[in-house]
Amino acid sequence: MNYHRTLKSAVVAMAIAMPLGWGGIALAQDAVNLRMTIWSANEAHLKLFNEIAAGFTKDRPNVKVTYESLPFDTYTTALTTQIAGGNAPDMAWIFETAAYDFVNSGALYPLTDTLKAAKGYNLEELSATAAERWSKDGKLYAYPFSTSPFAMFVNNDAIKAAGAKTPAELIAAGQWTWDNAIATASAVGQSGKGGLIVRDFNYQIWQNLASVWNGWGASPWSADGKTCTMTEKPMVDALTFIHEAIFKKKAIPGPGENVDFFAGNAAMTITQISRASLLPKDKPFSWDLVPLPKGPAGEYSLIGQAGIGVMQAGKNAKTAAEFVAYMTNPENSAKLSQFFPSARKSLLNAEVLKKTNPLLSQEQIDKVVISGIATGKVIPGHTGFAQIQQAVRSGLDAVWRPDADIPGTLQKICGQIGPFLKR
Repeated sequence: MNYHRTLKSAVVAMAIAMPLGWGGIALAQDAVNLRMTIWSANEAHLKLFNEIAAGFTKDRPNVKVTYESLPFDTYTTALTTQIAGGNAPDMAWIFETAAYDFVNSGALYPLTDTLKAAKGYNLEELSATAAERWSKDGKLYAYPFSTSPFAMFVNNDAIKAAGAKTPAELIAAGQWTWDNAIATASAVGQSGKGGLIVRDFNYQIWQNLASVWNGWGASPWSADGKTCTMTEKPMVDALTFIHEAIFKKKAIPGPGENVDFFAGNAAMTITQISRASLLPKDKPFSWDLVPLPKGPAGEYSLIGQAGIGVMQAGKNAKTAAEFVAYMTNPENSAKLSQFFPSARKSLLNAEVLKKTNPLLSQEQIDKVVISGIATGKVIPGHTGFAQIQQAVRSGLDAVWRPDADIPGTLQKICGQIGPFLKR
């Protein structure tokens, strides 16, 4: 499915069908039901979201805000299907990989004027880097409510039991490199537990491997997005390294092997810091959180983002934009930052982050969170990403076998996605 075209067609169709006066302006006495689609069903998240909604509706008794949790794996498909079917939510979370499609399609209501008009909002403190993917022609079309660095959670107990060096020991010795990280993961993998898990990758969401290949300076396409670069040496070398870690060193679970780090069954996992909430409380293990290892191209960081956008096709766009302004104001952004690192500069300091992330140490906050946000690149995204994602995922199936021809496979993938990148 071409989501960019689907979104654009849906917006046009809805605009034609709407009566005069559409634009989201509701009379004060009219009941306004705002619906936001999200991909989290976490009870702590929902509790906070409902508290924020209650604060918004306190002075607006005619407004009701509800949250609809859609499955993570099929979220964007479900959202675009709702829009195309005339059942668009008023607001929606948006993946960083789909940002270009939503921003460029005209599906989103511009937020800049509403945010600037909100009392005490202070839009100027929003990081320009964090807002870049969500902006067009000087206007912000979705607010990047989560700007979260990827890092490595570590099970020290599993590593010590395998007789391997912990990441903390390697960091102290100045030896925290990908070669040494895989050596540790391999030792644990050979002992019967899982080695390294790239969480949510599962041989499907290949873009999460950017958390590894960025260490080689690799990228799936050029900076302008028009040329496939998967055949270039950095990507070939990175995927060869990953392939050997899977099939020769048993450092990464292979296809079909489902291993859960947070159940204590693996040495390390790459994921975002918000996953700290998954650390076990009933059967705890000694854990650590460290930056991604140094690669051949040097030290690096990767950031995942999520934006909140208001749908043009929604029935109450103006009120929905006002709710987004309320949900992301300084006070509520501070509350949200316990789960989702903020793009507000005033909240990117150790004192604030320590309060909202009590499980993390001062050192972890400084070296993983603050440094990661300051220097990290965002996960790859592109217009028409869903189609590109599927083509690359299908093509990479040939890499995930012991006798893979990695350069030849990447050549074929570039041939497949080249036309999509130039569109």
